[in-house]
Amino acid sequence: MKKRALFSVSDKQGITAFAKELLTLDYEIISTGGTLQALTDAGIEARAVEEVTQFPEMLDGRVKTLHPAVHGGLLAKRNNDKHVRQLAENDITPIDLVVVNLYPFKEAVLKEHAHHADIIENIDIGGPTMVRAAAKNYENVGIVVHPADYERIIEAMKNDTFDANFRKTLAAKAFQHTAHYDGMIATYFNNQLEESFPSSYASIYEKVQDLRYGENPHQQAAFYKDPFAPETSIANSIQLHGKELSYNNIQDTNAALEIALEYTEPTVVAVKHMNPCGIGSASTISQAFTKAHQADETSIFGGIVACNREVDRETAEQMTTIFLEVIIAPSFTEEAKVILTKKENVRLLTVPFDQPEETSNRTVSVLGGSLVQTNDTELESIESFTIPTDRKPTDQEMEDLLFGWKAVKHVKSNAIVLAKDGQTIGVGAGQMNRVGSANIAIEHAGEKTTGSTMASDAFFPMRDTVDTAAKAGITAIIQPGGSKRDQDSVDACNEHGIAMVYTHTRHFKH
Repeated sequence: MKKRALFSVSDKQGITAFAKELLTLDYEIISTGGTLQALTDAGIEARAVEEVTQFPEMLDGRVKTLHPAVHGGLLAKRNNDKHVRQLAENDITPIDLVVVNLYPFKEAVLKEHAHHADIIENIDIGGPTMVRAAAKNYENVGIVVHPADYERIIEAMKNDTFDANFRKTLAAKAFQHTAHYDGMIATYFNNQLEESFPSSYASIYEKVQDLRYGENPHQQAAFYKDPFAPETSIANSIQLHGKELSYNNIQDTNAALEIALEYTEPTVVAVKHMNPCGIGSASTISQAFTKAHQADETSIFGGIVACNREVDRETAEQMTTIFLEVIIAPSFTEEAKVILTKKENVRLLTVPFDQPEETSNRTVSVLGGSLVQTNDTELESIESFTIPTDRKPTDQEMEDLLFGWKAVKHVKSNAIVLAKDGQTIGVGAGQMNRVGSANIAIEHAGEKTTGSTMASDAFFPMRDTVDTAAKAGITAIIQPGGSKRDQDSVDACNEHGIAMVYTHTRHFKH
């Protein structure tokens, strides 16, 4: 008795070659509309599902495989006499192989000017039902959802290794496939309803690549992307040159990209271990790189650099004087590419530097679960600031305060950033107390602190940070405010002639 295979695919890559191989292995093929047409056009003998069900496709294709003649053939246990008897009584032929991939829901959502009605019609019903039925009955039925598996399946059949264990691996892939598909649909509806935190949280990601290792060589890792990730994202960046990105490269490049997106003027951001070590803004990207480099000439070595303008020849020549792991920019001139690609290992990435619309929350794993929050995309406007001190900041001080405020939200808390003339001159990150971060930033800045400004990601619990700033020659401070002892810091500023600005928003980053 011939074995029976059911075909119903949206992605028709490799389908005719696979079907031809199955015919040589004595399979009968039944198929749905579009797939049947592709098979018959290729001269492959196949029967329409309607011939098997004796029921026409209806409701514009919404109903075609939802029938006992299909699902009885899929779900019957071949070693169960009752099941076998019921198949015979109802003239149902068992189905041994299901080749299904689902309506292109993601593509429908991402299509320009997508209409809700079209997206809804791309929610597959019959496909997932067949996939789940076949996967549930993997001991008797093979389920194929990925064209990449066609060749190995034929090889297994020819070598008589297409056994229950092999089919179990296919079943696992099948349930991953339907879970991912349903997750995308749930995410779409949640976005439509602006539901950030539903009762159950589906993480839907597609593997980009396996990584050599994780944060450390003894850890395994892989890179996944959100299928609805915005174009401006590390997940959708294009690598032009260099060896494969590592786990730490991806983390640091993402951090550099997020910081660079804060600035509208030509800006270069250098990142090391998820913190900026140098940020520079200027009238040209070359001058901005000079500032970022000079902000911390030691730490930038082996760092990640993000440029929010095209990298030109002059900037590329500067970059080649130091070792950089990754450079990400909207583009590189041909001259810049010739210069930079002389270094075999430097990774060159491009991504459009448009402010992305956030399509997902930020998720952090903890033991036994995850923390989920909306992204910290807010950056307060100057209209929302208040000034509690006697002295107001000068126009230049306010420029530097805003520059530092954009940077400090991306520095690990407790965070202090010193800024002057469109350049970070000192960064204090991740300390257990705020004055400790201030001391680190001031020590790094050295003599540059005179006339500089300070940005703090959260309020001052006491006046010690202000006193430390005054001794270093800092003239203006920006911070959220909100401490019970705010007045102590205001009094200290007034004593030292320092201007202070409240933003009224905290930017912790843990």
